[in-house]
Amino acid sequence: MSAATRPISSLDWRGGEAGPERDLVLRGARVLDPRAGVDGAHDVVVRDGQVAELAGAGAAEVPGAEVVEAEGLSVFAAFFDPHVHLRTPGREDEEDLETGSRAAAAGGFCGALAMANTEPPTDSAPDVAALRERARAQATVPLGFLACVTRTMSGEELTEMSEIADAGAVGFSDDGVPIRSARVMRRALQYQRLVDLPIALHEEDPELSGRGSMHEGAVSAALGIEGIPSISESTMIARDAQIAAFERARVHVQHLSAAESVAVVEAAKAAGVAVSCEASPHHLTLTDERVRGLDASFKMNPPLRTEDDRRALIDGLRAGTIDCIATDHAPHSSDEKEVPFEQAAMGTIGLETAFAAIFTELVLPGVLDLATVVERLSGGAEPFGFRAPRVAPGAEANLVLVDTEAEWEVGAEGWESRSQNSCFAGARLRGRVLMTVAAGRVAYRQRSFAMGVA
Repeated sequence: MSAATRPISSLDWRGGEAGPERDLVLRGARVLDPRAGVDGAHDVVVRDGQVAELAGAGAAEVPGAEVVEAEGLSVFAAFFDPHVHLRTPGREDEEDLETGSRAAAAGGFCGALAMANTEPPTDSAPDVAALRERARAQATVPLGFLACVTRTMSGEELTEMSEIADAGAVGFSDDGVPIRSARVMRRALQYQRLVDLPIALHEEDPELSGRGSMHEGAVSAALGIEGIPSISESTMIARDAQIAAFERARVHVQHLSAAESVAVVEAAKAAGVAVSCEASPHHLTLTDERVRGLDASFKMNPPLRTEDDRRALIDGLRAGTIDCIATDHAPHSSDEKEVPFEQAAMGTIGLETAFAAIFTELVLPGVLDLATVVERLSGGAEPFGFRAPRVAPGAEANLVLVDTEAEWEVGAEGWESRSQNSCFAGARLRGRVLMTVAAGRVAYRQRSFAMGVA
């Protein structure tokens, strides 16, 4: 099986070795899947891990099946997150594979890819093998693991990329730090062609970022805080896109935050460079104005930027320049956040709020259409060689059931994640995930909604 056709179930999780569940019918839901060209009321029948049928609303008769009365609710292709931090090994006090994958399922995600900036970094074949074994024992949804591009993320010596690929890594990334050296970047892309796994890039020029703690602009000047200019990101993207073009390699650019970055990626794609990219819900919905109160919940890297940058990201997402939405789920302990702003750790959790934040802030006001959001939230599978989830007969069953009318307060009922450092904490959002089906098995269900047996 070629990498471009791998099902999500080929990732590692405890459900992959469990026996099949009984049949499932989601009755009378609005089914929306722009990839499959579906938008209408249907009964969705799940059998043997696949979408067996899209029947007319109320028409499916499946004896012995679990039936979820879903009239007034929506079924989408489940989401897939190519960028999460699960803190295993080393910081399991902040997150681990079990809690992180539970958070993913609660957010409607049928799979996620974990970054390698663990303690110690995931930079060898045995490291990857150990994580995969843990996932098979602990994970609620399928998980994949990236390994470091360079040993110990030092940016100097490449890891044994071929051995790591053979051990089952899904890609490479030094996320958390950029690869400073263009020479090392070029060598990494030469090896990338040989192992045929993507390299995901944290794009930032350390010399330009300096000791900055937020976006460099009017707000940072007013607060007297050293800022990170947007060109710190965009100039590195331009460098690496040119190297990728020269080497005929492919790269995935993580967490775009700036208008200049969108323009660079757009130009690179137009020139035929094999580049994909992602944006995060917080960069799509928030700006650096939220930092005025010096709440470290709004401190992340890359930082929240201006309204012009936010609008450029939205335009890029709508146009397809930005391929997918990724949460950059980054758990931190309260000790790392409840300190003066400039000393606080960068990052926010995001798995449990991704859909609701975007639906509330962008879909309900009419800024983005729901179909685009659903497609981009599931699109993170494709840059890493996995089939994007679909709601179509014969497809692997990766589904999310959502109540788009439900309003809820973020954090009021607790978290599946072990950490609570959410930039949306306390916000009232619309759109609640009720059930997630991952690789044919129910991975999450909210405590109560109508169900029965046919």
